[in-house]
Amino acid sequence: MNEENNRYFTVTDKSGKTIEYEILFTFDSDETKKSYIVFTDNTKDETGSIITYAATYNKDGHTLELKDIESSEEWNLIENLLASIEDADE
Repeated sequence: MNEENNRYFTVTDKSGKTIEYEILFTFDSDETKKSYIVFTDNTKDETGSIITYAATYNKDGHTLELKDIESSEEWNLIENLLASIEDADE
């Protein structure tokens, strides 16, 4: 994780390319007992919407370990939270 600003982190992909991501928000779920992170590299899709990603995470000091979301229930949890945030912004 970028030590200067905890809103950003970088990932090096399998080809060696480094990508910087901005953390939009994190949250813990009592349901799943996991911590989630929603983030973006600020690229846009064909409709002009910013593409967002989500994962579970563990943070140990300055190391951020991301893991894939494992179930449709977890995706539903994240999608519902994103929808409620979007509704609140309108």
